[in-house]
Amino acid sequence: MKLRFALATLLVAGTAAFAQSATPKATKTTKRDPAMEPVTDQPGLPRVLLIGDSISIGYTLPVRDRLKGKVNVHRIPENGGPTTNGTAKLTKWLGTNQWDVIHFNWGLHDLKFMDNGKPQVSLEDYEKNLRELVKQLKKTNAKLIWCATTPVPEAKLTPPRKDSDVQAYNAVAKKVMDENKIAINDLYAYTLPKLAEVQIPANVHFKKDGSEFLARKVVQSIEEALGKR
Repeated sequence: MKLRFALATLLVAGTAAFAQSATPKATKTTKRDPAMEPVTDQPGLPRVLLIGDSISIGYTLPVRDRLKGKVNVHRIPENGGPTTNGTAKLTKWLGTNQWDVIHFNWGLHDLKFMDNGKPQVSLEDYEKNLRELVKQLKKTNAKLIWCATTPVPEAKLTPPRKDSDVQAYNAVAKKVMDENKIAINDLYAYTLPKLAEVQIPANVHFKKDGSEFLARKVVQSIEEALGKR
């Protein structure tokens, strides 16, 4: 009798343990950045696409707020990264709908130093990639705005970056844009005088009010482009 009871107890315990192990554990969900949320177009309003890295993610929401009721402001659903990411994904990002204005930037990820001590994308390849990206963007017939890469502070950064490289990559980008008659939103020159106030110390990113500061200039450039259409 005792043996039968012990066997029954083991059977119940084993069944419970199996059921517990078979039950999937709750997974922690990652909160989606509000800037990445898809936008439902308000009919009759112009459609604008923002392309860029985390700097553009920071100013996306304040740009939308400032243009609410006047413009449908979309952005690519990820960090734009280097130009190599752009050449791989631009077709998907553009989709099949018509864009009135495209405000775009690549640079900070191209010029960052990798473990081998070299930039992720050389200056020569950066120019070559930009030319291919511009060629594809021009086919949309949208009004194009190139956004200059923002300054890098004089500090120890991870990954390493140098402001002299920002200037060099911006100069190459300006040459490409001038040749293609594309408007330039010079966020570098706009930000530089107030960099200590608006940028996070020893960081390429911006404070919340710094992103608001950038957004004002982005909105101005978009409104000017729409006015020329």
